Amino acid sequence: MRAMILAAGRGERMRPLTDTCPKPLLPVGGRPLIAWHLERLAAAGVYDVVINHAWLGQEIERVLGDGSRWGLSIRYSPETTALETAGGIANALPLLGDAPFLVVNGDVWCDWDPRRATAIAAQLEACDWDAWCVLVDNPDHHPGGDFALADGRLLEAPAVPGGQRFTFSGIGLYRPTLFAGIVRGAPAKLAPLLRGAAAARRAGAERHLGRWVDVGTPQRLADLDASLDASR
Repeated sequence: MRAMILAAGRGERMRPLTDTCPKPLLPVGGRPLIAWHLERLAAAGVYDVVINHAWLGQEIERVLGDGSRWGLSIRYSPETTALETAGGIANALPLLGDAPFLVVNGDVWCDWDPRRATAIAAQLEACDWDAWCVLVDNPDHHPGGDFALADGRLLEAPAVPGGQRFTFSGIGLYRPTLFAGIVRGAPAKLAPLLRGAAAARRAGAERHLGRWVDVGTPQRLADLDASLDASR
């Protein structure tokens, strides 16, 4: 199992913090935000990690190095300009191999267990699905959600009128076939690909009931930092 952490965003809403520090390296709970992902991946036995970067990318490489301090092997997929989510993943496909792989947004904090990834990857292969998304309850800043869920399948809209929608957590497993239509090096968004896979009944999903934070503003970063410090 290989994993990719998306770390190429500029972090405009986090300015001025991200003017001199790439967003994934912002400290929270006593360590860089991205280090929480690296620790969880290592604990789950996912040792081969790819990280894309654009803004201040060399600083990410300098701080994280080859990943050996976490028992990982980290390789990098640099982008001259950020290629957005699907474009960044497509650009890194030569490093990710032919099997299903795990992708995690570098700017979220979540206690979802990456040990789940192996079983999910097997289900993707068995069902001939292209994607599997981890969904969470809608936060205050995104009340409308992104997708619905029914019987383990990702849906564009609820199966029944007035049904519940959930927010995509930024954590998912994908087969390389999901990105077959993306020109390598071209910007592309992930959401249209996921909607297409859902419409074609080629995507699964699960609802995560644990903690998830979209660390998208300085206030959310500060709140998360305070809560993690308090829990230690």
